[in-house]
Amino acid sequence: MATPVVSREVESRQIAEFLGSVPAGPAALILEGEAGIGKTTVWLAALDHAEQLGYRVLSSRAAPAESVLAFSSLAALLETVDDSVLAGLATQQRLAIDRVLLRVSTDGPVTDQRATTAAFVRVVERLSEDSPVLLALDDLQWVDPPSKQVVSAAVRRLTGPVGLLATVRTGAGEPPVGLTLRAPGLVRHIGLGPLSPGALHSVLLGRLGRSFSRPKLLEIHQVSAGNPFYALELARTIDDESAHTATSLPATLEGLVRAKIGSLTPEVRQVLLTAACLPHPTVGLIRSALDTDPGRIVALLKEAEVKGIIEISGEQLHFAHPLLARGTYRDATPADRRAMHRRLAGIVDDPELKARHLALATTAGDPLTLQALDTGAELARIRGAPTAAAELLELAIGLGGDTPQRRISAAIHHFNAGDATRARALLNEVIARSESGPARSEALRLLGLWSLLDGSSRDAAELLGRALDEAGDDLALRVQILVPLAFAEVNSRRHDHAARSAEDAVTAAMQLPQGQLLSQALSMSVLVRFLLGDGLDESTLARALDFEDPELPMSSLLGPSVHSAALTAATGHLDKAAEQLLNIRQRYLESGEESELILVAFHNGLNELWRGDFAKATLIAEDAMERALLLERDLPLAVALMLRAAASSYTGAESDARRDSVEAIRICRRCDSPELVAVWPTTTLGFLDVTVGNYSAALATLQPRLLALQSTPKATEIFLAPFLPDAIEAMVHVGRLDDAGPLVELLESNGRRLDRAWMRAAGGRCRALLLAATGDIDAAVDVAQQALDQHDRVPMPFERARTELVLGQILRRQRKREAASRTLQNALASFEELGTPLWAQRAREDLQRASGTRRHDRLTASEQRVAELAATGATIREIAAALFISQKTVESNLSRIYRKLGIRSRAELGRVMSETAPTW
Repeated sequence: MATPVVSREVESRQIAEFLGSVPAGPAALILEGEAGIGKTTVWLAALDHAEQLGYRVLSSRAAPAESVLAFSSLAALLETVDDSVLAGLATQQRLAIDRVLLRVSTDGPVTDQRATTAAFVRVVERLSEDSPVLLALDDLQWVDPPSKQVVSAAVRRLTGPVGLLATVRTGAGEPPVGLTLRAPGLVRHIGLGPLSPGALHSVLLGRLGRSFSRPKLLEIHQVSAGNPFYALELARTIDDESAHTATSLPATLEGLVRAKIGSLTPEVRQVLLTAACLPHPTVGLIRSALDTDPGRIVALLKEAEVKGIIEISGEQLHFAHPLLARGTYRDATPADRRAMHRRLAGIVDDPELKARHLALATTAGDPLTLQALDTGAELARIRGAPTAAAELLELAIGLGGDTPQRRISAAIHHFNAGDATRARALLNEVIARSESGPARSEALRLLGLWSLLDGSSRDAAELLGRALDEAGDDLALRVQILVPLAFAEVNSRRHDHAARSAEDAVTAAMQLPQGQLLSQALSMSVLVRFLLGDGLDESTLARALDFEDPELPMSSLLGPSVHSAALTAATGHLDKAAEQLLNIRQRYLESGEESELILVAFHNGLNELWRGDFAKATLIAEDAMERALLLERDLPLAVALMLRAAASSYTGAESDARRDSVEAIRICRRCDSPELVAVWPTTTLGFLDVTVGNYSAALATLQPRLLALQSTPKATEIFLAPFLPDAIEAMVHVGRLDDAGPLVELLESNGRRLDRAWMRAAGGRCRALLLAATGDIDAAVDVAQQALDQHDRVPMPFERARTELVLGQILRRQRKREAASRTLQNALASFEELGTPLWAQRAREDLQRASGTRRHDRLTASEQRVAELAATGATIREIAAALFISQKTVESNLSRIYRKLGIRSRAELGRVMSETAPTW
């Protein structure tokens, strides 16, 4: 039962408002204040209130112990969750939760902390389906780092009726809160201030059953500054006789705690020190550590309980306030603390806790301690707690076990935990201190790989090249370097180097027994060859997939399954690719690998755009944006922005598409983004310019891409040169026919060489445009019709509709009105069904031309006169004066005109009014 809250009416009202808001969606409330101010009391009262409102409360109270097992706080949150809630979790997620709860051994596959986060999110979501959920954490500053990371990541992903209530100590040296939700405004803070003298009187009377004279009460209030814990401890030092007389009081809370602990016998202090060294002390553990008669231990604990230092509940005990635990530990001599940790290392069962106690029991690591720390780190890694693993290895390094391998391993754990800065610092120290050889090579390899994942291909290529120079004859290490090096080089436009690196990776991998390395090497060689325009080596890709182990963690940039799905889409097998990408996405969802989901979403979104499902592509893009914003990294954000821009460009949201494309380009330049990614926002801008008929702007936008294409003329796959048909169309419209011709030939010849339906269809459309521009209308019609035959081979309805639009335009010029109208009607129907209004409008205008009617013929005589004047640029006032009507009448006419003509701007009005009837 929570202690009643005294004189916290404002805070209680804010908590009630917070709890009232949670059913509508996620919210967080942080209770802040100095030590002893009453945060836990208010927190406990809030938990009681939540339970009365029907909340499912998951709570955890962190302890200030020096040795805390990874996921202690998360385990406390989950300990009351019924197994039926866990039963439906995916295999990886169930294993992650079981490891958090220490229900299973560390045998089997390694758990990724992201899988633990995904599992926790799923558990909370399931609970929130039945009632609002409150996640309650007391003393957030002492929550173990793995638990804090999982909870922090989880609350940012939750969308249902879930509240987070936490307390955190403020003051010098305290860490920042570090908890945010999807929107910063959803997190509220309450600062708990001092109590008034009257409120303190109520606290003292309620807790101690004693009253004090007014002068004594005011003295207690002055010394404690209204801090209730401080006031209670001061009051306990005052006997009944002096309660109403003048006596001196301890001047500081720290001094008061020290005096309180110091007044105990050495035996009691030793018992309390044992408890202070344990995260979850029990009577049994203390008895084992001190090897003392159980009855004596109980008697000593009772003595401390009577003094108000600890509270005992059966076998369990805890300090009445964290300050008492911290004071007990800090007031012990260093020698006594080390001796106690040595005792505890001998009795605790968990290897991680044993390692921590051993580390705290010495100032210099002996082989046994260093080995224990290595073992503890490995087990923490397997449990999915990379922060704990890194911390244990850094303890070993600090105790004299400083080796390159420990630094490299610690760096990997820090990186996996999200601390890339510390990870890179450790690796740079390895490079600076080590001689040329495997250790330096491995450090350089990791730095290069991480640069690649951050989107900096040039930096990655430089670092990986240095790593290769120092790898020596270690074939496995060479393969691990060459695979990402090939990818970095192809993205840096070092094409010959990329091909050679990919080939060398396969050659080295063929000499090794590790199938996974061969899988990566084969897959990368297929990808590089495809990116260089050599087509898809399906048999080699199949071999790569045969050797792939889907259970092993692998970046989607380098993973054979993702390569296969992307290449399947790029070669026109869109339905098959959609199925593959769905399976990959599900796997990453279950493992919680948010950053990998972004790249998969990019391929998935492009695939849906090509398939013509713009609504689905938009949903994928929005989901990718949400995940990218949570990751707070450049490359995922750029990828999500360019996907959303592409989707918006089709659905008619022109300004949104331009904004996202420009921002994506800015980010790509900042992080030296991969060439394969950076091509897309430029393509979108060029496509938008072609869409609205601004062909000169399109060419200016796409010119850098056209120049880059000159170095790889074979690389015109849709995944590499999606901009090429738009560039050709723009060239034709501005009269650059000589420039357009070679590009059309390039698209057509590559299409024939690779038998790629998209290239042959788009190339045919471009050839038809070029022929029509030179006056060879009959040949243009034949080529456009052949292009439609190629469209039948690949399910890209938007691309087909574009070709029908071109064919209809050419048929109109051929004076075949009926065929032109029929073809344009097909194009219009497709554009309308797809939901691409700008292209539908283009088709509609061409259809009106083909049918021999002008849109403005539908206007009344008065509307016609207003429209003609408005089309010249006349203002509303000028039109009103010229026609002797009111400005309001002009505005009404313009509204009807815009509606009848299906337009939205003066520029469109001018174009419509300039239409002339066909000459046939």
